[in-house]
Amino acid sequence: MHETTTTSGSQAYYRHLGGGRYESTVHAQGAWNDHEQHMAPVAGLLVRALEQFEPREGMRLTRFNFDILGLIPAGEFNIETTVLRPGRTIELLEAQLVAGGRTAVRVTAWRMLTLDTTAVQAIEDEQFTPLAESQSWHGLNIWPGGFIASLEGRTVPGHRPGHGRAWLRTPHDMVDGEPTSALVRLLGLVDSANGIAARVAPGAGSYMFPNVDLSVHVYREPVGEWLGLDTHVSFAGDGIGLTSSVLHDVTGPFGRAEQILTVRPIPHAK
Repeated sequence: MHETTTTSGSQAYYRHLGGGRYESTVHAQGAWNDHEQHMAPVAGLLVRALEQFEPREGMRLTRFNFDILGLIPAGEFNIETTVLRPGRTIELLEAQLVAGGRTAVRVTAWRMLTLDTTAVQAIEDEQFTPLAESQSWHGLNIWPGGFIASLEGRTVPGHRPGHGRAWLRTPHDMVDGEPTSALVRLLGLVDSANGIAARVAPGAGSYMFPNVDLSVHVYREPVGEWLGLDTHVSFAGDGIGLTSSVLHDVTGPFGRAEQILTVRPIPHAK
């Protein structure tokens, strides 16, 4: 049973046009281009599609590998979902965002059987400063775009370029008129990790560093509306980088995320 929350009176990231057809709103607008969607709400919407696709009692989604195959255009698009590998206790699902006849994002996800293993339960990821001890933070405002503007942020001591600890939440549901599960709501924020502790400010260092993928492992079912990100960003000297995050909800760590980056000079920068 997934925990769901809803916020009445606030525009969602997407409008459902029927079947697998959707339309993005301004809240899904990306940070690199005005006419594209941010990957974060796209990931959340794809997780929603997987969560609702032929659900099976006693199983949950545990790993998501997103490949960003190009610019994700704003506006109308389709989501197509299927089973790649059926199984009684483990199955592999796939969802694709198709816009203008082109697949812009593809995700595969493992759905696995759950059972009682509390006798051996243990989590090694360390907790960071609780939400109640964090401070209001507007550091994401260095980024443009409707998605970033939709977020509320808080930070904890030790936040710096290359290593950031922040809490994020959104007042907006994923799809207009529908409740949003905690899994969809929180995973719909994870791609923000690449911007919370940027090694160079957007534009200022004449470099861009978009991610071309997002890999999320969820070892515990998350709860609540706040996502905690304990994030490290590394740049190699040959144009490749990596953003790595431990994911937290208000009760503690629940997963990890990785984003491979293409680090390159901004075209025409002086």
